[in-house]
Amino acid sequence: MTKTIMLQGTGSDVGKTVLVAGLCRLMANRGVKVAPFKPQNMSNNAAVSDDGGEIGRAQWLQSMAARIPSSVHMNPVLLKPQSETGSQIIVQGKVAGQAKGRDYQALKPKLMAAVMESLETVGAGRDLVVVEGAGSPAEINLRAGDIANMGFATRANVPVVLVGDIDRGGVIASLVGTHTILSDEDRRMISGYIINKFRGDVSLFDDGVAAVQRFTGWPCFGVVPWLKSAGRLPAEDSVVLEKLARGGGKALKVAVPVLSRIANFDDLDPLAAEPEIDLVFVRAGEPIPVDAGLVVIPGSKATIADLADFRAQGWDRDLQAHVRRGGHVIGICGGYQMLGSRVTDPHGIEGNVREIEGLGLLSVETEMAPEKTVRNSMARSAVYDVALDGYEIHLGRTTGSDCARPAVIIDHRADGAVSTDGRVSGTYLHGLFASDAYRAALLNSFGIEGGGENYRQSVDRALDDIAAELETVLDARWLDTLMP
Repeated sequence: MTKTIMLQGTGSDVGKTVLVAGLCRLMANRGVKVAPFKPQNMSNNAAVSDDGGEIGRAQWLQSMAARIPSSVHMNPVLLKPQSETGSQIIVQGKVAGQAKGRDYQALKPKLMAAVMESLETVGAGRDLVVVEGAGSPAEINLRAGDIANMGFATRANVPVVLVGDIDRGGVIASLVGTHTILSDEDRRMISGYIINKFRGDVSLFDDGVAAVQRFTGWPCFGVVPWLKSAGRLPAEDSVVLEKLARGGGKALKVAVPVLSRIANFDDLDPLAAEPEIDLVFVRAGEPIPVDAGLVVIPGSKATIADLADFRAQGWDRDLQAHVRRGGHVIGICGGYQMLGSRVTDPHGIEGNVREIEGLGLLSVETEMAPEKTVRNSMARSAVYDVALDGYEIHLGRTTGSDCARPAVIIDHRADGAVSTDGRVSGTYLHGLFASDAYRAALLNSFGIEGGGENYRQSVDRALDDIAAELETVLDARWLDTLMP
């Protein structure tokens, strides 16, 4: 019988995603047939799974940690927040509709059947499934119909390990408070807890462990230090963008306007890993730096709304000035759509605004359409003639004279566009910068030698490093209980 364990957090961003990935790699390294699972995820950072549907990129990373192909069943319910229309609902990899918050609360119980079906599918032939919760079980106002935390755990009879983030402070109160407000049924599901993101001498928290034990009776399964290798992994939530500091003194500054509904921003992680690139995230109220050599406009879950906000921030004027100075621009997916002369939405897919003027840097136009393109793609850069391996997730069709100069050739078809002077380009292909050869060619085009370190190998090494550290700090007896 497949064993199952679930990690839930005392709050959001406590490190559940990294711990699940680390446990998956740790167990895979031990020879255990392990798989990740997240019943419900809310993120605009999506991936195309190996079986051809949409899942959260965190579960894609966790499948990589487990060394198995990714599947839509690893994340059966994915919510993708967009504009006034609420969130798009992806069920087992396919669009199932959209709903606003209150409407979705009423819909959740109907999704439990899909969640349980996917859990059974993921667990088939596996020794262990490691489940990641969402948010916190302490959000008891959302308990009715819950499919993400205790509602799932009680229905599937899965033991829960609670994760507390000591770096943000108040971890004892978070754990004890969670114990206090949970119902008896939910409280019985918790088998223990893990303290995450500890800095310094772990023995200084011995009294804290004793205090939590006294108030809750829960055992501690380990105090995990701040995992430096986690910084080499793709980030799941856009909250991480608020924590990124600017660099400096590097050969090429790449500026990225942080769109309100930014999507698939982990496209940028390979750039951040390059030692000669200073990746700057430009937040609302800040100008695009005048010394940027390249501006990348990332993906968006709501192109029209983000384009309006782009203008409201004055970034359109900054971008025009950047181009006049000889700067370069790359738009990805929604960012590509924004670079054209116009975006229309005749079906009202994104809301009530049916047409908006684009940034006018590419001679193309985009019309939103109900059909959604979701696929993994083998491609080639038409600009640098190097191989690419990425994916597409988008609505809309883009046409125009600049499409005669495609940025990318995807599966033998032209995609994207390049301006006549070659300094502005756009494509629907996500994962562009993950190509080591592409990054090296991009740096070389700016007169910078080198670059192109193997990004995927770097992520894989980071997973091994995290697994090795978890092996030393987590309770060995608890880890042994997860073995077949």
